Amino acid sequence: MRNRLRELRKRNGLTQVELSRKSGVNRTIIARYETGCMGMSEKNLIRIAGALGVPVDDVMKGGQTDGAAS
Repeated sequence: MRNRLRELRKRNGLTQVELSRKSGVNRTIIARYETGCMGMSEKNLIRIAGALGVPVDDVMKGGQTDGAAS
């Protein structure tokens, strides 16, 4: 998922800070998702997909959630 999230963010012309503001997910957490250091919770997956204007499945291509709530 790490490369996919970065790709989608850049395709939308957003920085990590801008995606953070749009999604309500901390920028540091977004950076960790992009580098694969952290699995994405379902709640944050939904927030980020909404902020990017894409289906959840598009964000998930190439990765998995960890099922943890943040």
